[in-house]
Amino acid sequence: MQAVIRPDGFPVWTSDVVPGHRHDLAAARQQHVLGALYWSASQLGLPALADSGYEGAGQGVHTPVKQPGDGNVLAPDHQTYNALHRATRAPGERAFALLTTRWRTLQRITASPSKIGRIVAGALVLTYFEHQLRNRSC
Repeated sequence: MQAVIRPDGFPVWTSDVVPGHRHDLAAARQQHVLGALYWSASQLGLPALADSGYEGAGQGVHTPVKQPGDGNVLAPDHQTYNALHRATRAPGERAFALLTTRWRTLQRITASPSKIGRIVAGALVLTYFEHQLRNRSC
């Protein structure tokens, strides 16, 4: 399942569940997420911060620098970049957790994968309304 999160940490879109075990980048391509990410980076100056599963996604999609496979340690500038990347992505991770912990049905879901996307989309709508009610001035 893919999700797009606003910079302030509020979820705005979730995808359907992709059948089978797919790599993050393959699932994003299948759900046509990358085009929206490229557009927001080029037109709004708002690059996407993604996990390492999106490595190689292209311009405007920033991922952490991976640890070298030869046993070497990352250079200090790459370690700093990764620390900043993690800290900046934290609101996005919180938003995904908001959906899965706020709505009990999503904690241990056993429904058919073809129905999970609709259930998550419903939880997203309920989260939106709950957020609007909480932030409404009286």
